[in-house]
Amino acid sequence: MTPNDEPAFRTDRATLARRLKTLLPAHCLLTDDEDLRPYECDGLTAFRQLPMAVCLPETEGQVIDVLRTCHQLGVPVVARGAGTGLSGGAMPHAEGVVLSLARFNRILRLDPLARLAVVQPGVRNLAVSEAAAPHGLYYAPDPSSQIACTLGGNVAENSGGVHCLKYGLTVHNVLRVRVVNIEGEVFEIGSEAPDSPGYDLLALIIGSEGMLGVVTEVTVRLVPKPELAQVVMASFDDVARAGDAVAAIIAAGIIPAGLEMMDKPATAAVEPFVKAGYDLDAEAILLCESDGTPEEVAEEIARVTAVLTASGARELRVSQSEAERLRFWAGRKAAFPAVGRITPDYYCMDGTIPRKRLAEMLSAIAAMEKKYGLRCANVFHAGDGNLHPLIMYDASQPGEIERAEAFGAEILELSVALGGSITGEHGVGVEKINQMCVQFATPELEAFHRVKAAFDDGGFLNPGKAVPSLHRCAEYGRMHVHRGELKFPELERF
Repeated sequence: MTPNDEPAFRTDRATLARRLKTLLPAHCLLTDDEDLRPYECDGLTAFRQLPMAVCLPETEGQVIDVLRTCHQLGVPVVARGAGTGLSGGAMPHAEGVVLSLARFNRILRLDPLARLAVVQPGVRNLAVSEAAAPHGLYYAPDPSSQIACTLGGNVAENSGGVHCLKYGLTVHNVLRVRVVNIEGEVFEIGSEAPDSPGYDLLALIIGSEGMLGVVTEVTVRLVPKPELAQVVMASFDDVARAGDAVAAIIAAGIIPAGLEMMDKPATAAVEPFVKAGYDLDAEAILLCESDGTPEEVAEEIARVTAVLTASGARELRVSQSEAERLRFWAGRKAAFPAVGRITPDYYCMDGTIPRKRLAEMLSAIAAMEKKYGLRCANVFHAGDGNLHPLIMYDASQPGEIERAEAFGAEILELSVALGGSITGEHGVGVEKINQMCVQFATPELEAFHRVKAAFDDGGFLNPGKAVPSLHRCAEYGRMHVHRGELKFPELERF
């Protein structure tokens, strides 16, 4: 299949249902529209589509049989975890099957001496840390949805979290995956050893959004729980100063366990919901966490507070107990549902920019609010430049969803122009596929298609996601200049 081809799918619903019924018990197969409805979208509800069937296998053998049969029939397959994704990566294909791994929910092995856990993809992120806690260990990547999101989905999207600055993303904390390809072949990538021979295919699979294979087992790295952790909450009268303070902390050689930013609209939404103790008069707050031994934490807190004071923080508070620390973080992690309480709908972006450009981006977003006539609350993984602007709109009002999408697209394309990326942890899915045409040139996109073809030459796994066809980019390019070179002429070149 070439980068300009669209896969040809050819099996009708009745034929597919008959074949699947020979492979799965009745309780593992859904075909009625009423039963399919809960699977029509993931967390990005603006994109919806019913599949022809939903399979809920309980064994790897059933996964193999479903994939092999769909390959034979020419039926696309979309793997799904908990459905908490925010880019439409798990949106079904109208002529295809959703393969839910929700019943793969067991922790197979936890080895405290080797500091690892072997889990099935349907295990919740937080459940790994809960199981490891008696051994003084935990799993570091902590997306805001960790109470519900699954390890398989985390692998698909290379998820991060508020502590990814120090401890890394999913790709830095997974040692091995077991994968089934579209032809039903099983292979293992990575190992429990510190390194594995050959090409680094583990990093290729992690973040591939279910386009290369279906993960049936994950081996994750566990880390010791720190003796102590404290959070500094810094208040700023100016959003730009808060952004500059982030760059100043990193420039000082400090790598905090977490470094998060929220602007005034975000804290105003969160505080009544969580009662985290945020400063509601501040234009922006920073949450900066230090962890380690008590001596290490005391030294780093002193250094951080000095940098924050020099950067213009008007008030500093240091958590005085574990309960207060968790309350500070609870507010940040509840930002999305908190904003959902004050607006009929919101659209969450996920661009990444160099830390030194945070202030520019925040100023630009403020201007975009006026341009599009929509409010925006900003929460950032500030330490690694990962933006999560929450664009508020009302889908029942004509034109608002289109304005929200245009607002979001402009943020992403400005992220590229500022030297960043269109996604940090939510993935591309269907939401950002046009912006892939802005981020990458034709030779790069062709290389991505060659990688896809090496694993799935027929294009059956999660088609139409993440990597656009060159034809699509040509169409998008008629309205948009590649890489934003003329769209933002006031920016310096990179």
